[in-house]
This record gives sequence, C-alpha cells and structure tokens, in this order.
Amino acid sequence: MKTTVKIARDTYLDSVLQLAGTRAMREVDGVDWAAAAMATAANLETLADEGFDPPEAAAKDLFLAVRADSDEAVEAALAAGEQAMFAARSSTSDGPEEVPSLGEALRQQTGSTIAVISVPGDYAALEAHKALAAGLDVLLFSDNVSVEDEIALKEHAARRERFVMGPGAGTAMLARTGLGFANVVGVGPVGVVAAAGTGAQEAMSLLDRWGVGVSQVIGLGGRDLSAEVGGRMAKLAIEALREDPDTEVILLVSKPPAASVAAEVLSWAAPTPLVASLIGLGAAPSTPDGVHVCDTLEGGVLRTLELLGREAPDLGAPDLDDVIARLDPARKTVLGLYSGGTLCYEALWLLGGTLGPVYSNTPLDKRYGLPAPDGAHVCLDLGEEEYTKGRPHPMIDPEARLEMLREVGPDVAVVLLDVVLGYGSHEDPAGMLAPVCKEIAQNGGPQVVAYVLGTENDPQGYSAQVDTLVAAGCIVPQTAARAALIAAAIAGRDAAKAAR
Repeated sequence: MKTTVKIARDTYLDSVLQLAGTRAMREVDGVDWAAAAMATAANLETLADEGFDPPEAAAKDLFLAVRADSDEAVEAALAAGEQAMFAARSSTSDGPEEVPSLGEALRQQTGSTIAVISVPGDYAALEAHKALAAGLDVLLFSDNVSVEDEIALKEHAARRERFVMGPGAGTAMLARTGLGFANVVGVGPVGVVAAAGTGAQEAMSLLDRWGVGVSQVIGLGGRDLSAEVGGRMAKLAIEALREDPDTEVILLVSKPPAASVAAEVLSWAAPTPLVASLIGLGAAPSTPDGVHVCDTLEGGVLRTLELLGREAPDLGAPDLDDVIARLDPARKTVLGLYSGGTLCYEALWLLGGTLGPVYSNTPLDKRYGLPAPDGAHVCLDLGEEEYTKGRPHPMIDPEARLEMLREVGPDVAVVLLDVVLGYGSHEDPAGMLAPVCKEIAQNGGPQVVAYVLGTENDPQGYSAQVDTLVAAGCIVPQTAARAALIAAAIAGRDAAKAAR
C-alpha cells in the first residue's frame, strides 16, 4: 500500500467541506483509506493509528491523507479531494487559499450579520468573542468548547443583545436562511428554539410536512438548559420570538433540562403560547398558564398544531402480522443505528418504556452503557466522536452504517434507522441504504424500520427517499417516535400475543 499526507498550511475549511473531501477521496478506485481534516492533536493521532507518519503540522493546517494500492490512485484521490473542497471557493485559484481574518471577511461581506464558526475547539471561543465584538450573532458549530467558555460567550452575547447559538449547534434558520444542517421549510407561525440539532430538524420538517411553516429556528447548543449554563440563550431566544409579530406559538425542543432552569425558562414565554418538547422527561413539571409540556418530538408538534387550530394528520398504523410471521423466531432484539443524536435519545426513551433496558453509547441510564450483554436491545448514536474518528459523519456518508447493517447478528428482529435529508446531508442516503436493507431482510432476517427526516423541497426529496426505502421492504413511518414504537411492537411480539 502507498501512503501520502499532503499539508495545506494556514488553511481552514469547515467540517462539511472536510467531509466532502474525505468522501471524494474514498470514492476513488484503489483507495483503502483517506481523510481530509484539520491537523489537531486528535486527528494526528488518528493518522498514527492508521499507520501514517504524522506530519509536522499545527491545528490551523489542513491535511489530506491517502492510503491506496498505487501511486496513481493516491494522486487521483488527492486531486478529487482538493476539487471537492476548493472548487467552489475560487474560480481563479488552483489550490488552497489562506482563510481571511474575521476583519478581512467583514470587509469582503459588508452586509453580514451572523458569523458561522467551525474552527477547532481550542480556537473557537476566541473567534466567537471577536465576532460578538464586531456586532455579529454567532452560530458556533464547533464542539470541544469548555462550559466556562460557553458561559463567558453567552454572557458577552447577552450584554450586546446578540445570540450565541452553540457550541455544537448544527442547525438554525434565521430570516428564512438555513444554517448548518438545515431543511427546506415553508414560512409560518411557529418559532422553534432547540437545544438539539436533529431535534430542531425533526420539528421544522414535521411542521412543514403537516402544513405549518416556521418563523425562525434558533439553535442553543446542547448544554444551554443545564444547571451550569442556566438557559442564557434560551431565555433570549424566547424573548425575541415573543416580540416577533410572525410568531404565534413557540416550540422549545430539548432533552430534559435542569429543573430550576426549566421553571425559569418556561416562565419567559407569556403571553405567547409555548410548547416544550422535553424528550424523555417523564413526569411533567408544574408550568405557568400557556405552557404545554410533552416528552416526544412528535407530541410537541401535534400539540403545536392543536394550539394553532390545525387538524392533526392521520399517522396510521401498519399491519405487522406479515412482518412478524416471516421473522425467524430467534430474533428478539432491536438494533438502532442512528445518525441523529436527538432521534437516538428519543428512541431510547420510547423503547425503554416498552421493552425494558436499552444499551447505548449515550445511555439514558449509566447502568446501560456499552458493551451490551448478549441478547440486549441496543441503540447507537453513530454521530458521536468514537464512531466519526477518522471518517465522515453518517449524515454525510452512510458507509459506516452499511458496514454495521451487513454485520447484524442473528438475534436482531428490528433494525431502526434514521435517514436525515437537507443541506449538508448525503445526496441520496436512501439509495445507498436500500439495497443492503433489502439484502439483510431475506430468509427470515430482521425487519428494517427507517424514518426519513426531511421535506419535499429538500435537495433529496422526501417522497422519493421514502419510496426507495419502501420498495426495499422497509417500514417507513411518518415520525421518528412512531418508528421506535413500531420497532418495540415487533420485538415485543411474544408479550403482545400473551396479553391477548
């Protein structure tokens, strides 16, 4: 095997472009492994683990690494990676360009009002402070930012009456413009505030598909509602939407917040009605008038429709008798392979309530972490660092899930998948997944239940993606929550029969 590492000094690209370059290189014939990434300590460690001699490089440098069966394949892969990452940046340059400073970027884009920051975590807080000082709102896509830095940034933002969305905020829609991983949705009366990336996408997509658009989608970062951060941005976001004449209902999406933070944040909404979709909450806290609490994303959107006087959709219920009849009786468990962390969390909550303990790399209960015992139900968030180290996020490249699908064990009755559409996601995820889903279901194999998160106007097209999966024998429900409940019904078929 031939290995090469190419360095682009003082060159930063955001993670979406890095992953596009990685995917382009890996698609070249003869390539065994490839990656495009910033030269952080963690990424250099990945190179070493893959057998490369780590280069002399700093975190502000970009590297392209290729292992292939020939020099020709290495060169073709490097060219493909550079084309994927740099072609759109300059029509006159043949290669990488040094990233301009924030001041230079503002001089080039004088009308900018928001900075999207996706630099390594060690540098992210400083760049965000610079953007706030320049009078910009901030979408902080970067993760690995300390809680202390997050608090300082959000205090700085509050003083300047600006937003810091993040860290780790992957989705927003402001003034009808999607940021990060966003879906194409219509304009409407619901303002979404989300401490959950795919939770925000699920909320905005369901609203759009059910005939109600959104006014704004404001991301918070997953820790905003924690006791440490204290809901600093949630309160500002709710206040802004409360004053927005285009917002009639506010939909807050989050994992359960700290109790004291929840009480304070929920009190900020009046007089605008607020629905809080607090996934996995359990017993609802006491809330002020006009606040409605649900424990699933589906429930929150349905309650929002009710407040707007809109008719709820018919979500239906599939006939599972034929599915159950064809399954090998030895298959009893559920395996969830999720690209969206919020959807995985919701599945853990719903499956756990019907099937008992579900093991995960992001468990609801620390007792049910990995490794799971034989015969256990398992749901994995494949977007977590342990699964994305050295390879693209599963929303961008389905290859990791394809490998796992091909290796499904003989005890698995149901495989749960989410297929996330929108900007930044793979151009045809259903087309990649469907053949393997069909293959593994043969001869009494597991039933695949796949939820498609997206809208008709997304680049991939919602109906086309659903049709591809249905043609492959998948069950495709209308919401992520329904997918989890269907999986539970199939896996728990013996208990259901006994109850009759």
